[in-house]
Amino acid sequence: MLSSSQISSDQAITPDTDSPKAAELVCLRQVVKTFKTVAGEYKALKGIDLSFKEREFVAVIGKSGSGKSTLLNMITGIDHPSSGEVIIGGTNIYKLNESQRALWRGRNLGIVFQFFQLMPMLTLLENTMLPMDYCNVHPSNERPKRAMDLLRQVGLEEQAYKLPAAVSSGQQQSAAIARAMATNPPIIIADEPTGNLDSRSADEIIQLFDQLVMQGKTIIMVTHDPSMTERTSRTVIISDGEIVDETVARVLPLLSHKELLGVTRLVERRLYEPGETIIRKGDTQDHFYMISSGEVDVMLQPRNCPDLDVARLGAGQFFGELELIKGGNSIANIRATEDSPVDLVVLHREPFLKVLANSPLTERAIYNVVQARMEENRISEKRCR
Repeated sequence: MLSSSQISSDQAITPDTDSPKAAELVCLRQVVKTFKTVAGEYKALKGIDLSFKEREFVAVIGKSGSGKSTLLNMITGIDHPSSGEVIIGGTNIYKLNESQRALWRGRNLGIVFQFFQLMPMLTLLENTMLPMDYCNVHPSNERPKRAMDLLRQVGLEEQAYKLPAAVSSGQQQSAAIARAMATNPPIIIADEPTGNLDSRSADEIIQLFDQLVMQGKTIIMVTHDPSMTERTSRTVIISDGEIVDETVARVLPLLSHKELLGVTRLVERRLYEPGETIIRKGDTQDHFYMISSGEVDVMLQPRNCPDLDVARLGAGQFFGELELIKGGNSIANIRATEDSPVDLVVLHREPFLKVLANSPLTERAIYNVVQARMEENRISEKRCR
């Protein structure tokens, strides 16, 4: 990949699939954004560490005022961070000057807005050609064909010569997506792209995004609609200018964003090598373990029986809850599988029990898991006898 000192403003990102770093396309490192107001300083982003990989379709969600728009402005280069780095395709975009960054943005990012932002006096075809003209991409005599191909891809070939006002809202958003693809950027930034559409049109837009991801694009979509997160490959939650740990959000989905952020601030990460023991039977159990990546084997040791491998748990699952809720020492051996290391997010007993006390729905969900696992253990031990 090109470094920031090597890339010029007229170069576009070309993902290098042979590079070990190629998978990480967008990287924010300790990004802080502070605004000065009449009431004093307001910190909108508080040390954001976040990355997005090639070919990901990511939903970014959060309450109003959580920092979503500010986060997008950092990625698009529209605003400057107060501190920290934003590196896209190996380029530190804030080491480019304003004019270089504007041209870089036109060639490397396609931006889709909630209210379309199409030029009302230009046809859909002319709107789609605009980024090509601005960034001087493709020979001028080839631009109409390129624009028509893009409109055909989003199902608007027959509307190409109509003005935006002459087509539906869903068609206008489809045209905006075609325009975002005009320079063939590797990254699409979508800010509430379905917020002004009916459910049918919104579904069509998400289907278009799915197709673009299959073609190799990375899509980062801000949305207020929780149902949209069911269509994406990953969800990032931002709350009060901080990123919620994705493993915490996946394991404890019934908590509010504020509660998830509170847990995020208390957890620690632990990495165990393949085959390494995490918990031994009889050990004092003081932690709740959430699996970020990798897998663990859960093994019982009944009397007069060989070890029973009763479960294999993977990403998004958890363990350690039974002893914390029921009391007592560990009833099983738990170790990383022999295949790969396991990355765990760990919460201490006291905050874990506090989470359950403050969230009856979470308490019930985890208690149900405890009951199911106790029954599984009982059946396994019975079979051993």
